[in-house]
Amino acid sequence: MSTDSPTTDSPSTDPTADLSPELRELLATVPDPGGVEAGPVAYDDRGTALEGYLATPARASDGSLRPAVLVLHDWFGVVGHVAVRAQMLARLGYTALAGDVYGRGVRPGPEDAAAEAGRWYGDVPAFRARLAASLERLRAEPGVDPERIAVMGYCFGGSGALELARSGADVAGVASFHGGLGTSLPAEEGAVTAPLLVMTGAADPVVPDDDLVAFEDELRAAGAPDWQVVSYSGAMHAFAVPGTDSPEHGAQFQATANRRSWQQLTTFLDEVFA
Repeated sequence: MSTDSPTTDSPSTDPTADLSPELRELLATVPDPGGVEAGPVAYDDRGTALEGYLATPARASDGSLRPAVLVLHDWFGVVGHVAVRAQMLARLGYTALAGDVYGRGVRPGPEDAAAEAGRWYGDVPAFRARLAASLERLRAEPGVDPERIAVMGYCFGGSGALELARSGADVAGVASFHGGLGTSLPAEEGAVTAPLLVMTGAADPVVPDDDLVAFEDELRAAGAPDWQVVSYSGAMHAFAVPGTDSPEHGAQFQATANRRSWQQLTTFLDEVFA
């Protein structure tokens, strides 16, 4: 059964049109050099309309190609947080696409997000194919260096980033923020070639210690050549999503883990794009 979301004719909406104060504060942590252009971008996957959010820095005067980052959303879809992260990356000089897994106009609320995400977790081949569509859209963007593309994601998107790595995607690096680590299709030997940066909360009930050990064992068995896991003390699920405050469900923003994980990411990108 296909898990393609239905095509919708809903109008394009800018996920940054009404940012929360927390997200405005997050965006301001990266100085604006000027020249960044950002907004919704339409593309498709095998007939399903998708709508991501593309942020590009000012074009290089010498016409040189830029590295790029695919940013994968959490289970709420392409909303304000992931669009802000794309803008932050563009301010650092990267072309960034917040890729759409669900389909244009499919942006579930708290009551429906788990079910929407679960459809994709339950069909890993379809999940990987949809992720690959966003990766190829970014690779085709003018000015992007196709040899220097990294993938990162939050929660559901962090799981997706790791699925792309398991699939053997040809990317420079993969980073996961509080993503799930399990899969129904573990990496085959030799499949994972990209460097991995996995950042997780030491108090995250969604990613218990047993899952972390199993994931590391999976990478060892697959012969993954370059991976690191960073665990932040006291951090719950969604520690890098400002405004999250549901400790009763094991999810809460933590400023220290958010700051440190972003620093880890920027160092990682400097390394893999060198």
